[in-house]
Amino acid sequence: MDYQDMLKEARRKFNGTCRVCRVCDGVACRGEVPGMGGKGTGSTFIENVKAIDKIKLNMRVIHDVDKVDTSLELFGRKLSLPVMAAPITGTSLNMGGLVTEKEYIVPVVEGCKNKGTLAMVGDTAIDQFLLDNLEVLDNNGGEGIVFIKPWENDNVIKKIREAEKVGAVAVGVDIDACGLVTLSLHGKPVKAKTVDEIKELVQSTELPFILKGIMTPDEAEKAVEAGVYGIVVSNHGGRVQDYTPGTADVLEDIAKVVNKRIKVFVDGGIRTGVDVLKMIALGADACLIGRPFVTASFGGEVEGVEMYIDRLKSELEGSMILTGCKNLESIDSRVIYGR
Repeated sequence: MDYQDMLKEARRKFNGTCRVCRVCDGVACRGEVPGMGGKGTGSTFIENVKAIDKIKLNMRVIHDVDKVDTSLELFGRKLSLPVMAAPITGTSLNMGGLVTEKEYIVPVVEGCKNKGTLAMVGDTAIDQFLLDNLEVLDNNGGEGIVFIKPWENDNVIKKIREAEKVGAVAVGVDIDACGLVTLSLHGKPVKAKTVDEIKELVQSTELPFILKGIMTPDEAEKAVEAGVYGIVVSNHGGRVQDYTPGTADVLEDIAKVVNKRIKVFVDGGIRTGVDVLKMIALGADACLIGRPFVTASFGGEVEGVEMYIDRLKSELEGSMILTGCKNLESIDSRVIYGR
């Protein structure tokens, strides 16, 4: 299987819910929720991609960097590259119905594990989806991170316990899902959290706790106050709120406020290894990628996921050489044109 074969098969399995566009930028699928699109006008999804695209790089070729190291330490372990698969749940409902939750997530977890990184899994109002995801993690030695919707804290803590049982690497809450009112229709309302409520969740477990959905410096400061291991600068891929800025537009200011006190992750519109380099230069410790991992899993299962990770790593390595960066620590704002 080559990369184009993988994309072709993914297009078939999406069953009309994704065109597998040459550039996954949210334009063709704007407003298609369920589906792969962004909410409403699709502006937020589109802005995520635009915000990364407008960043240009300073190419430097007079240096002694000929080999680069893309590895990093996270969660007390070494990852091969600063990329993890973002938590996506509900593929069987949102993406054509030809691929079950397990058929999607098994290749993602196994492919990431095989390539030395981590997949994230999530939950929805349908309890079985999280149970399926946890079973997959259990079968893979717990090698993954579990994200839980912002239910009432008692319910979140109950699900954290289940994640602990399968040996998950870390847990988190995607607090940016607090506006998904459709979840309340299942009798499980989601809601925003106070700093004290987040502290309760952090203190409920010895696992690293991540808060996903931070888009402003003041809320990053509140997350630090709550004692989280890390935050994800995220607007939920444009699927919860129309008309927010792209994550690359807000990342740098958030990273400056955090000032290395906790980890800063970012998602939203990241497609290539060059995009990863840009986000690291803006202050991220690592990146989460969502939709392209769905395409890779649908189109090529484990092989497809591994192929995509290899592609990201190769692109990142090439970009690091051409900007004179020998390792991730040496990537900073000097690689960005105009800084």
